[in-house]
Amino acid sequence: MDHVSFENRVAVVTGAGSGLGRGYALELARRGAKVVVNDLGGSPSGEGASASAAQIVVDTIRSAGGEAVASMDSVATREGGAAIIQTALDTWGKVDVLISNAGFLRNNRFEDLSDNEIDPIVDVHLKGAFYVGQPAYRAMRAQGYGRILFTGSSSGMFGHAWQANYAASKAGMVGLSNAVAIEGSAYGIQSNVLLPNALSRLEEVMTPGYMEIPAFAEALQATDFSFADGRMPPEFTVPLAIYLVSEACSATQGIYSSNSGRYARVRVCEAEGWVAPAGTTPPSAEDIASHFEDISELREFSLPRHNYDEFTIGAQVARKQGVHS
Repeated sequence: MDHVSFENRVAVVTGAGSGLGRGYALELARRGAKVVVNDLGGSPSGEGASASAAQIVVDTIRSAGGEAVASMDSVATREGGAAIIQTALDTWGKVDVLISNAGFLRNNRFEDLSDNEIDPIVDVHLKGAFYVGQPAYRAMRAQGYGRILFTGSSSGMFGHAWQANYAASKAGMVGLSNAVAIEGSAYGIQSNVLLPNALSRLEEVMTPGYMEIPAFAEALQATDFSFADGRMPPEFTVPLAIYLVSEACSATQGIYSSNSGRYARVRVCEAEGWVAPAGTTPPSAEDIASHFEDISELREFSLPRHNYDEFTIGAQVARKQGVHS
């Protein structure tokens, strides 16, 4: 098995002052990467700022013989995102790896979410991925190589009560990464999404109010957490993230889950579905109702690589079902 190395590579990790981001930065540096450690130093709910969070990680890397610089710029503005990447370019002249990890939580019921609970979450998680990702992508395109990892969440892919703001922003990472992966394929740039499940300081601001939803509370109470015992620290997620942004990895346009030492690809797929009768007359709602089981059932499914694949797949299914134009 080849050693996963980042010698002569420059990496940028946002939200690297603690938790998962800290773990990514330390491991990248341990494997030879020069690292921009970005962290605004705010609280788990996105309040305040402190230079110490990023600097402590930088000092740790340097004390172990590695190279790192701190960045306190905010990912939530275009200027801040550009400054983060410029730090790497000014210091080492390039950017090879971006792990977009910065984030925080502000939980509430969907119907009660205020602009102060929606906008900052979208700004940091989703827009922040654009603001840091775009200048990083431009630098990677110019050199013909790049690895980008966007941080999604199982809350976005599978749902979590009282997290509509967070879930929507995290689900947006999938669409963003898909587009970046397709465009980046022409320039040696790969992009993937990681869904990490790990104990972090964000747990501090997760209120138990969501237990008011009976079905959700029942599911949570029935969950078997025995396998996760002792396996939720960030160190269990770090290896997958490191591999996905390495030169050794050829995977792109993927979604990957890390949960308690279980690593798995997550797919968004399409059922074979039902094709309306040939001709230019649309089906009725009653036709849809009578075929809804066929529409919904995942007996057979496909994995479109992009939206145009749906046309080709649809034609194949129509022929299979005996529907001809």
